[in-house]
Amino acid sequence: MTWIYLIIAGIFEVVWATTMKLSHGFTNIMFTLATLVGMILSFGFLALAIKHLPLGIAYPIWTGIGAVGSIIVGIIFFKDQIPSITWLFITLLIIGIIGIKVTTGH
Repeated sequence: MTWIYLIIAGIFEVVWATTMKLSHGFTNIMFTLATLVGMILSFGFLALAIKHLPLGIAYPIWTGIGAVGSIIVGIIFFKDQIPSITWLFITLLIIGIIGIKVTTGH
């Protein structure tokens, strides 16, 4: 269940990052509130995960999920342009996340 909490925490990190952009500098109250809720849920699930996972494992995976997820959301919903070489580093990030999970023994 610990890894599920960590994945959920990462997903909510993507949620709050996305809604923060949509809040337009916290001027849109609905997206500002959604950002706060997303942050609370993200940190809450991260807190549950680090009860049983080492911080040095949980934190990079949490931020990695948030980073990759935010890139995907940016491309799909905000039409962000990613240079071709950047895809190599995104791939390396994904490999790193998977590698950390596979090699932790948790």
